[in-house]
Amino acid sequence: MFSKDIYIKRRAQLAGSVEKGIILLLGNSEAAANYPSNTYKFRQDSTFLYYIGLNEPDLAAVIDTESGEEVLFGNNVDIDDIIWMGPQPSVDEKGSSVGISRTAPLGELKNYLENIRRQGRKIHYLPPYRNHNKILLNNLLGIPTDSLKANASVELIKAVVAMRLIKGSEELKEIEHACNIGYAMHYTAMKLAKLGMTEQELVGVMEGIAASEGSMVSFPTILSQQGQTLHNHKHDGILTEGRLIVIDAGAETNMNYTSDFTRTLPSSGKFTSQQKDIYRIVAAANNLAVEMAKPGLSYKDVHLAASKVLAEGLKSIGLMKGDTEEAVAAGAHALFMPHGLGHNMGLDVHDMEDLGEDYVGYDDTYKRSSQFGLASLRMGKMLQPGHVITVEPGIYFIPALIEKWKEEKINTPFINFDKLKDYYTFGGIRLEDDIVITETGCRLLGAKRLPITVEDVEREMAK
Repeated sequence: MFSKDIYIKRRAQLAGSVEKGIILLLGNSEAAANYPSNTYKFRQDSTFLYYIGLNEPDLAAVIDTESGEEVLFGNNVDIDDIIWMGPQPSVDEKGSSVGISRTAPLGELKNYLENIRRQGRKIHYLPPYRNHNKILLNNLLGIPTDSLKANASVELIKAVVAMRLIKGSEELKEIEHACNIGYAMHYTAMKLAKLGMTEQELVGVMEGIAASEGSMVSFPTILSQQGQTLHNHKHDGILTEGRLIVIDAGAETNMNYTSDFTRTLPSSGKFTSQQKDIYRIVAAANNLAVEMAKPGLSYKDVHLAASKVLAEGLKSIGLMKGDTEEAVAAGAHALFMPHGLGHNMGLDVHDMEDLGEDYVGYDDTYKRSSQFGLASLRMGKMLQPGHVITVEPGIYFIPALIEKWKEEKINTPFINFDKLKDYYTFGGIRLEDDIVITETGCRLLGAKRLPITVEDVEREMAK
């Protein structure tokens, strides 16, 4: 937890950004894995953490934007809880630790909100993503569960996004810590990987590092020699000569800030000449994006510039053809990279995705494209100092997608389909770093950058 002054200032700023009414912030509850008392590891709602700071289940808070009153709702433990959990701070003590002086039992929240509604005052809430909170909001506000998202406060969403997107120095310190854990995870996998190992062995080691150094992994680890599947969570493969391992993984600190790195390794420790060609194209796109990213430039422009590097590189080895500018404008390169260059990151690895990606990565000036590939760009708007973003270009050979485009004659002026058969078993390559936008440009996050050149990767794997 940060100092209480940080949370007090954040709440005051939020209250001043929202029209008259009540802001309702719901924390998360425990989620049962296979029976009620055997739960998944608890993860607090990120917005609740940002404004309230209490990383415990079954809490809620309200902020009155007119009077400035704040109330924390939660229940004190009873003797049965103490037997199993030990003594716990009271709700009053929890509130005091984050600068909230008034508290009440959770059961009183409904009466409180009903009184607000009788006064004809607006209740601002965020779109719920967990079923428990959907049911709770339905009970509290009488809104049908399937209408809760549509009735969420757009004004509150925009106010939260505007604040959370710009990371404070205390947040950057935590993100750096998450990146350093992520570095250890990836570097260890790079050193341990050898032919005959199972993918699961590497996953276990990496996730063990995340658990020993922080809270947990920031998302389910992607580690697979089937790298053409963008989010491949299967780990049943055996490291085999000539294959590539795509490892996309990150850590979450005990303060719940995240990291997200991707590296692609040769299973044997040595790239083939074909793999080197593709790898170097992806690395060049990554490096260009890191060099370009700066305030006053949209991330869509950075994405398109990196896409041109990919297209030009693929032309150089005969897989694409035609004018590079025209090819990228037509989205032809998306056959090989059907995703965006990156996303915002912070308390969530896809920061605030629960609030709506178009509010987080886009605005009134920058609208999401409907073009295949570009439509998957999660962050497209103007960059500002304090934005934390991933940079993750990739090249993938997805046989089903290639066959579809070939059959439907999609972008045939730019694709050499006859040469792609030799790449149907290639898999994919993705290289991802985390950056923060500074006043004059950007910088990589973490004390060290993971090896990214062909030569450095081979050297480290050989040691």
